[in-house]
Amino acid sequence: MNVYDLLINDKEKVLLDEVLLDCENQDQIKQLIREHKHINELSKYGLPVNNKILLHGSSGCGKTMTAKAIASSLGKNILILNLSNIVCSRIGETSKNLKQIFDKAGREKSVLFLDEFDQVGKARGNDEKDVGEMRRLVNTIIQLMDYFPENALLICATNHKEMIDTALIRRFQIRIKYSLPNKELLDSYYNKLLAVFPENIQTIKRDYSLSFAEAKDYTYTLIKSMLLDELEQQEKAMQYEQ
Repeated sequence: MNVYDLLINDKEKVLLDEVLLDCENQDQIKQLIREHKHINELSKYGLPVNNKILLHGSSGCGKTMTAKAIASSLGKNILILNLSNIVCSRIGETSKNLKQIFDKAGREKSVLFLDEFDQVGKARGNDEKDVGEMRRLVNTIIQLMDYFPENALLICATNHKEMIDTALIRRFQIRIKYSLPNKELLDSYYNKLLAVFPENIQTIKRDYSLSFAEAKDYTYTLIKSMLLDELEQQEKAMQYEQ
């Protein structure tokens, strides 16, 4: 199988303004984008740009959207790889596959987004052979990260930062934590989701204990129910008139 077939074909373009982040996270992302837009000017002074970013924390809070927005802001192609799809029973094969993906991203000056990064960074059981193989895989990833070209970006995401080897964690110049959104951010998100629907069905009961992904599913489920109720009422009215 061609290893490139494991890349997720996702052409969705996301603007940075569409990603709801708290002020601190937003500032870090904007600084990163500014650096890469002026990479040549910074290099004249021998200043390196940050190009290895770890996004960690609660699921469904915008990590993938952030990676897409960074790529869109910089006009770069994004290569999306879910690491659960690439881990093989033979660690050597996994290392080979990862090297090919890293090489492709470097050649194309792309954004490489590795989801579920803990799949390749966590220890697996107490078997000495297994631990040794995982250590070799971690060493391979460290080398790939150390030699990753500055004009490409590596963005990794995990819901379990505590499971990742500390040697890998240290390679990330930027580490951004995602938590469940507060009421203000969720209200902004609800307003955005509801704006395209008729006003009479925009007044849903809002749940503030959800992630963005959960809030979207929750909202769309309620909206569909209300729209179908209206449609069925109209159908009954038409049948009654006949």
